[in-house]
Amino acid sequence: MIKILSLIFFFGLINSGHTAVNIGKSKIVVFGGLVDKRFLGDVVVYDIDNKIWFQPECTGNGSDGQVGPSPRAFHIAIAIDCHMFIFGGRYGSKRLGDFWVLDTDIWQWSELTSFGDLPSPRDFAAASAIGSSKIVMYGGWDGKKWLSDVYILDTISLEWMELPVTGSVPPPRCGHTATMVEKRLLVYGGRGGGGPIMSDLWALKGLIEEVIKMSVAMIANENKLLNYHREENETPGWTQLKLPGQTPSPRCGHTVTSGGHYLLLFGGHGTGGWLSRYDIYYNDSIILDRVSAQWKRLPIGNEPPPARAYHSVTSMGSRYLLFGGFDGKSTFGDIWWLVPEEDPIAKRFISSPPESPLRSKDVGVENYNFMSAVQESQMEGSAVEELQKRLDISVLLSSNGNQILDEIEDKEFLDLASRLTGERTFSNEQAIQVLRDHWKNSSPKSIRLKELGPLLRDYQRLITRNHLSNGGPNLQFIQSGLSGKETCTFYHLKNASQLRMVDIPKLLDEYKKLSPDSIEK
Repeated sequence: MIKILSLIFFFGLINSGHTAVNIGKSKIVVFGGLVDKRFLGDVVVYDIDNKIWFQPECTGNGSDGQVGPSPRAFHIAIAIDCHMFIFGGRYGSKRLGDFWVLDTDIWQWSELTSFGDLPSPRDFAAASAIGSSKIVMYGGWDGKKWLSDVYILDTISLEWMELPVTGSVPPPRCGHTATMVEKRLLVYGGRGGGGPIMSDLWALKGLIEEVIKMSVAMIANENKLLNYHREENETPGWTQLKLPGQTPSPRCGHTVTSGGHYLLLFGGHGTGGWLSRYDIYYNDSIILDRVSAQWKRLPIGNEPPPARAYHSVTSMGSRYLLFGGFDGKSTFGDIWWLVPEEDPIAKRFISSPPESPLRSKDVGVENYNFMSAVQESQMEGSAVEELQKRLDISVLLSSNGNQILDEIEDKEFLDLASRLTGERTFSNEQAIQVLRDHWKNSSPKSIRLKELGPLLRDYQRLITRNHLSNGGPNLQFIQSGLSGKETCTFYHLKNASQLRMVDIPKLLDEYKKLSPDSIEK
């Protein structure tokens, strides 16, 4: 069963250290992560075609009888066809070495028993798909040392193989990125042995036998491209690449996302120097141009998102979707699109973007704009209304124009109430009261992602029923957005996607003041 969590975007989904993978061209699957020292094990999905977030109810059976992987962060996740493979990560101070796959056609987890050279438990590793059946993983941290090993997994036979590499090798590291480009694995940055944060770029060959050696064109000292040539059974080996252009500063916890002829690097963090006790977090967008083989700053036509690390960036054609992250103090739950200037989204919402000082220098690089999820939701209109039309749901219209579902017709609200009552027999009215008592006794941190939509709707329902139906004086404050009546701050919101992470404690506090036993009838 699939539940709609929000329309267009959901700001309650606060996360860092999670993974996000593309499944075909239809959905992005987010798993795990960390917020306020709490490790997550949820699966949340963005439906690209319908522009909605939902949380599937997954089935499955692990070796210990659990449905799916335990909560974790800083793991690897790779998509092969309709399957998402998960390995490693961390839960608390424990490094994990279990191996799972999620079939996204039927939303079923399976814990896999693999063979061969099994990798040690680790977090902060990096991995990439090789073709349609293999995964390569490099590096990580096992709790005692930084790693520099390379493993290849055959997802059909479930056999791991440690790749023997001759010659010079990169320093061991974690928090780096690993991206397949043609027949090479490109590894950038990370934190290495002894703790330094690096900015080196390495290419690993020999991952596939009997291949055409089509390496990324690299500029030699003579400013000429390396020639392509055929070579069978390449010996695995590393090469450090020193490319011209605007090289990124040393960093870890960044993302590198492949899109067309470019690799997009965003964010991450580095050290503030020997006089600083704090790391520096970045929000720059830098591309590795595979054609000219050089680094370039991506011209951005507006203000980028706040600096962050341990976020996710996925690509859909020429668009990139940024979600979550951590800036050293706070965990983010915002979502941003990075789109070309010619994109209909950018044209509609950014009529005259500020001129970028780098635009004239980066010839041949398309100009891009960042657009927040709020703008996207405004552009697409109210998906709630469309959903109600499709399902033929009757609604109440409140005085401010919001459509308010009755409790009995709010299926998500009723389902949440029935889950709280368990196997005990309750009427709908009793189950609703159990849910309201649950929220009345909850703290903001205990409110789960799937609860925010029903909570906001019940908040609006109680205001409508107990205040506005009597033509109370709160009406003009709700409509105008004035702060004279604090119990109505969020009444005007159309759906929970408009909530910010900082709004949740205030929403819950106001809800408790609005609960039926605290309102005069």
